[in-house]
Amino acid sequence: MAAGGGPLAIDTLTRYQGTAVTDQGSEAMNLHALLQRRAAAGKPVRVGLIGGGKFGTMFLAQARHVPGLHVLGIADLKPERVRASLGQAHWPAEAFAAKSLADALKTGGTHVGDDALALIKADGLDVLIEATGYPPAGIKHALAAFKHKRHVVMVTVEADVLAGPLLAKRAEEAGVVYSLAYGDQPAEICELVDWARACGFGVQAAGRGVKYLPRFHQSTPDTVWADWGMSPEEAKKSGMNAQMFNSFNDGSKPAIELGAVSNATGLMPPDDGLGFEPCGVDDLPHICRPVAEGGRLSGKGMVVVVSSLERDGRPVYRDIRPGVFVVIEAPGAYTARSFRDYHMLTDASGRYTALYRPYHMIGLEVGISVLSVALRGEPTGCPIGWHADAVATAKKDLKPGDVLDGEGGYCAWGKLIPARRSREIGALPLGLAHHLKVEKPVKQGEILRWSDVSAAGVDGLMQEAIAFRRQMEQDFAPAVARAAE
Repeated sequence: MAAGGGPLAIDTLTRYQGTAVTDQGSEAMNLHALLQRRAAAGKPVRVGLIGGGKFGTMFLAQARHVPGLHVLGIADLKPERVRASLGQAHWPAEAFAAKSLADALKTGGTHVGDDALALIKADGLDVLIEATGYPPAGIKHALAAFKHKRHVVMVTVEADVLAGPLLAKRAEEAGVVYSLAYGDQPAEICELVDWARACGFGVQAAGRGVKYLPRFHQSTPDTVWADWGMSPEEAKKSGMNAQMFNSFNDGSKPAIELGAVSNATGLMPPDDGLGFEPCGVDDLPHICRPVAEGGRLSGKGMVVVVSSLERDGRPVYRDIRPGVFVVIEAPGAYTARSFRDYHMLTDASGRYTALYRPYHMIGLEVGISVLSVALRGEPTGCPIGWHADAVATAKKDLKPGDVLDGEGGYCAWGKLIPARRSREIGALPLGLAHHLKVEKPVKQGEILRWSDVSAAGVDGLMQEAIAFRRQMEQDFAPAVARAAE
């Protein structure tokens, strides 16, 4: 039980702690034991990383402490930046001195280069981690990986919410696994939802916390650090990108992440976007229930983001800003009585309670996804349909000639709406709000539509991403229409 008698908290990851494999072997099926078997057999799980930024570096800091996990190669447009980051993550220089991918395979070292497609094609590669943060690149790399029979862990969740349902379909056709990245909130929310459903509980809501005030929707990279609670100097020292972190602040990243959760679980967003209700962990069962029952949600089975700030800026008591949660419903009176018997904090009816995890550990945990797809053939979250869409919404009055600058930029923020509504209005997905030129005036707060922008002059990578997204809209339109009936 959480401190203060609140909802249950998952404070450890003991489920992943394996037992040692003896000389006689072990029948244990946990990841640690399975990896020990591979290591003992001289067959490490070989992984390639595309994108050596903050998330990738966090993974690399842990990867060298996992026997049986071999980082075969790292591809980034700035290899020298990656080498510097590896030094900061306490990798000895000789560990990433392999002169080629073939040399890395032979010696057990790591090759750092700038050729992502060469890494995908490299002999021996089992799993690709896509961590570029750029949706068109994420789609291109995933499709290339499927072609070469590589599993994919998609850190670039912007690519997943843009076209994840079709990527998952392509992976299945290729006989490989496509997965969300554990350590990021979407995969950890999916885990909680799976736990609840496997236990027979009704899932009322699931989501994450965030620091939010309505004015944050107009936040820009110039203003983000003051709202984030740190200085620009501190952010620079930690290697934090202002536009990327602003995508959290302006509401885009929560929309993107909860869109991925919706597509992976079937839980739905509200028709007009996330509410960002102020709520601490003790109030989750009260706030995250239907309005008809005294809560703030429009119905059951919803994705939710709660704020760590009251609307007047006061901090919420026991907020869950860094964490994730699921609100569950007892299927009957006996289960509800058991909630009470075991001192779980519930709503007034006694039917709703919550399980939460107070933190997520970002790239430090992504090895769970790598090992799950490589050793079990299981994703840590994967789209099962097109249920929700993160759509571009004007931060300011946009005029013809303006050029959109992506998530966390100066032009648009992301609003999460049902895929049905996105399709009906022809909404522009946030993941494609890069380099497109505005052709019609769009008022602040309005959702941009495909008809408001032009893709003339964008590069081939963006054109490919647009075509792939349009293909997904076409392929999944019948299912979206049926769900709306």
